[in-house]
Amino acid sequence: MTEPARTADYDAPGVDETTAEAVASTCSAMSAVDEPLPGTASQTAGWLCLEHPGAWGRDVFGGEAFDPDLSEALQRHTEAAGVRLLLIRRPGRAAWPARRTVLFGRPDPAGGWCERFDVADPADLLDLDLTLTAASPGIGTPVSDPVALVCAHGKRDLCCAVLGRPVAATLADRFGDAVWECSHTGGHRFAPSLILLPTGLTYGRLGPEASVEAVLAAGRGEVYLPGLRGRSCWSPDGQVAEIAVRERVSASDADLTVEDLLVGGREAGALVRHRDGRSWAVETTRVELEARPPSCGALAKSVTAVVAAAVTERAGP
Repeated sequence: MTEPARTADYDAPGVDETTAEAVASTCSAMSAVDEPLPGTASQTAGWLCLEHPGAWGRDVFGGEAFDPDLSEALQRHTEAAGVRLLLIRRPGRAAWPARRTVLFGRPDPAGGWCERFDVADPADLLDLDLTLTAASPGIGTPVSDPVALVCAHGKRDLCCAVLGRPVAATLADRFGDAVWECSHTGGHRFAPSLILLPTGLTYGRLGPEASVEAVLAAGRGEVYLPGLRGRSCWSPDGQVAEIAVRERVSASDADLTVEDLLVGGREAGALVRHRDGRSWAVETTRVELEARPPSCGALAKSVTAVVAAAVTERAGP
């Protein structure tokens, strides 16, 4: 089988003076004026990442990456398991691999894991049980060190292509095979967008050097707070609540790790519990922002931001 040439996803402009001027009026530039990052990470119970160096199309299930029948089957299979499919590739114009790398992860501190294995064909994923169990399923090799996924989906949005690729290149120079470009992660207007596995920590608006710091912190089991959009296993309110608590206690709790905080739902906010028994009630509220395009070239839509209104430490359990 001859794979299609890997060119179609690289039709977005590169980073030059013309493009730099254009970025000033993009969705990400408009969002950065007043839209808070906390609470904007895509929520999912699991990530399934498939290496695919060829064209992704605008939608990974749209029939360009795979034929329509396989696209439909993969979409049904992943949705039934409650996992989100990302297509990944090495930064730069990599050759087609003999076998494709797959990353399968559950970013839940109550039972999180990430495994790596390979398949000969995307259709092989249809034969796998993608049930998200608390224990690692044993399909592949456990992955504990951080894996960095940087959105560089040029067909989906200009911002991801122009802003994401320099981040991916810098991270690849520093961390090698632990770095991948990936397809649409949700939230072009927060580009560049970075997801770290196995934790599911999601970042936005971080340049190359700050992204390096985020990965280094993850390698130490810590959470880099600048640019943090949230953890993908939590709801938007839960993401906002966790970040609000981390910002409150991190200065006095230098040993606070990524897995120390658990988030539970409340009617208007979240309850954040520390593994040592402390807990905080976080009240959240919605703030209506001025309408803006959710993606470059799209019509403006109203935006509602979730923000922390109050953080109260509870005296008892």
